[in-house]
Amino acid sequence: MTEIGAHKWRLMSFMTMMLMSFVFASMFASAERNVMTEDVSAVASYGDGDNDESKMEYFMKLTNYLFETDGSGYHHFWPEMKLGWKIVLGSIIGFCGAAFGSVGGVGGGGIFVPMLTLIIGFDPKSATAISKCMIMGAAASTVYYNLKLRHPTLDMPIIDYDLALLIQPMLMLGISIGVAFNVIFADWMVTILLIVLFIATSSKAFCRGVDTWKKETIMKKEAARRLETDGSQAEYKILPGGPTKPNRPKKEEVSVFENVCWKELALLVFVWIAFLALQLAKNYTSNCSTWYWVLNLSQIPISFGVSGYEAISLYRGSRIISSKGDSTNLTIGQLVLYLTCGVLAGMVGGLLGLGGGFIMGPLFLELGVPPQVSSATATFAMTFSSSMSVVEYYLLKRFPVPYALYFLLVATIAAFVGQHVCNIIRWSWNF
Repeated sequence: MTEIGAHKWRLMSFMTMMLMSFVFASMFASAERNVMTEDVSAVASYGDGDNDESKMEYFMKLTNYLFETDGSGYHHFWPEMKLGWKIVLGSIIGFCGAAFGSVGGVGGGGIFVPMLTLIIGFDPKSATAISKCMIMGAAASTVYYNLKLRHPTLDMPIIDYDLALLIQPMLMLGISIGVAFNVIFADWMVTILLIVLFIATSSKAFCRGVDTWKKETIMKKEAARRLETDGSQAEYKILPGGPTKPNRPKKEEVSVFENVCWKELALLVFVWIAFLALQLAKNYTSNCSTWYWVLNLSQIPISFGVSGYEAISLYRGSRIISSKGDSTNLTIGQLVLYLTCGVLAGMVGGLLGLGGGFIMGPLFLELGVPPQVSSATATFAMTFSSSMSVVEYYLLKRFPVPYALYFLLVATIAAFVGQHVCNIIRWSWNF
């Protein structure tokens, strides 16, 4: 009983933390910057003596520097769209990022944002918004390609719809929080967060790659040693990546109608439409009005309701993560971790213009999902979340439409090409 009570307490703490984060993010995002300036002025003017004026001047300069509260708010910088070396080089880098990102299921935001900022010349916040447009195009193209594909070893679609149903609503909620933080954070804050996140994720990915290389090197040496000592033909094989069921008739591709789980897909589409309706309705309300808060907070029961229903079903065993190849029920701790990571992936994606796959991909792999299914499912969930963030950024007028449409087209074509080339290589090498 004590352990069950502790799990319930952790779950309630997590829900309370997410609720408060959303409330504070919405509150800050809806506040006018001149109100913040007035509050700081009131604090700075507190006291007596000749230092009052210098105190106020100091606090005003500090606030203007940190939050850009100079009376005019945020100033975007959108370079003129004309053919030149910047567009050509940016298109090439964006094409490669979308192609490789679609294969790995990471979105490609880690390449898009620096490219848009350093080469094309956008400010960090506008680069974040356009990056989400590119991620949406790449994800949609990849999902279209994956809808006909099957699980590499099991008789099921390559997209795990139960796993997507667990993560996607929380990812949508995190996107709303992340976009709100993107509005209130200054450019230098977004830049520093991007640098820190890229260093951390790239270092972790590099260490994971080195570890895998060491394991495969050991397997090669062991196979060579056995061949020299006893002459046995110990063939080297790539490290296994998921459950296997040998001697199963395998279908590489089937029709979309046969491959899609329509009930789960309908529920995912319902969540997306509900969030879209709330965002559109909120656009016609005044900041901090009663309806503004009602519409903002209505996203919480939708996301927690759908993800909570799926989590309870997975805990009780009425539903399973079938791509793992077993029927093991998930524990409360695991479910809370996955839901938390879903919100965090959405927050980071909405704030920094990333896809969230760098969080979901490793999370799915730790769960025991094969790499192909992990990539396809993460990309499937990113399609919903990235499209919603594009809608929110469009309503906030955060990106130029011609640039966004051009780079969206580049990313869409690149993702399709990347998936096609990857499958050709896989079939030719019998992966």
